[in-house]
Amino acid sequence: MGAGGTKLAVLGAGNFGTVIANIVAGRGHEVALWVRDPAQCQALQETRENARYLPGHALHDGVKPTPSLEEATAGARLVFVAVPSAAVPEVALRLKPLIAPGTGLLSTTKGLARRGFRFMSEVLEEACPQARIGVLSGPNIAEEIAQGHFTGAVIASPDSSLCEEVQAHVHSRSFRVYSNSDRYGVELAGALKNIYALASGMAAALGAGENSRAMLLTRGLAEMSQFAVAKGANPLTLLGLAGVGDLMVTCSSPLSRNFQLGRAIGEGRSLEAAAAHLGKLAEGVNTVQQVWAEAQRLAVPMPICQGLHAILFDGQRLPDVLVRLMLAEQRDDVAIAWRHP
Repeated sequence: MGAGGTKLAVLGAGNFGTVIANIVAGRGHEVALWVRDPAQCQALQETRENARYLPGHALHDGVKPTPSLEEATAGARLVFVAVPSAAVPEVALRLKPLIAPGTGLLSTTKGLARRGFRFMSEVLEEACPQARIGVLSGPNIAEEIAQGHFTGAVIASPDSSLCEEVQAHVHSRSFRVYSNSDRYGVELAGALKNIYALASGMAAALGAGENSRAMLLTRGLAEMSQFAVAKGANPLTLLGLAGVGDLMVTCSSPLSRNFQLGRAIGEGRSLEAAAAHLGKLAEGVNTVQQVWAEAQRLAVPMPICQGLHAILFDGQRLPDVLVRLMLAEQRDDVAIAWRHP
């Protein structure tokens, strides 16, 4: 451990968890990487490479894989939770007796809990009220970060000292971390963009041109902003890395699981067949279902989300939904207008 180093923990050895562990270790800190699967943990310990999720990139010497959650969290100043959304509730309950008061507990998982309109940070906060809760989000494709491409992320928390602490421990030569006090808005943006990544994948399958993609992203951002306001978030948050930034990369990158799933459906596969082809169900499917239900409750117009819900859950055909969207009533370009005082 380097001079001034601190112990930190990363829970989850997927691609992003592995990348964050490497970045923090590169800053001279001791990093415990919790690996749920003992066989995968042993392989990481022996080969020093996450061949399953981040092949070709060695683990930093300061990263210590462990199958023990207790060992990983013991004495850790900051704990980054990077497990899949479906696993967060169980992990949060296991963390409850392990997290010391004042520990920074940071969600990096984008999406909604399967039950109730709750984000991952809210699940963590309910289980561990003694922790300082934050969210790390943004346009962060793990493979590009591992390759050293310049990347920006945002740490969101009303606790400014927590934001400063994360910035000090996580930023690197190629990974820049900005702060935002609107934790809810940042997490909302990280979930909502998956909806429009699905739509973007479908549009790509249909051979949509640049004009079409620009319209889709812009109208998607408009829907996100209106929904964010209705839920009490700051609409300006949607203009930052967690909003526009993540929306752009997720809606255009072939590495995006939601884009891949949307493309497979656009090519004619059923939702079940597309998920089987991808290997797992992308987060955006659950998000579409929950957001559309909440949009109806709040009377927020979200025609793209509504159209996706009709395709995914009501058996409607993509071409029919597309025509209906194009022929629908035309609305204001910018629904959240700025007025000079």
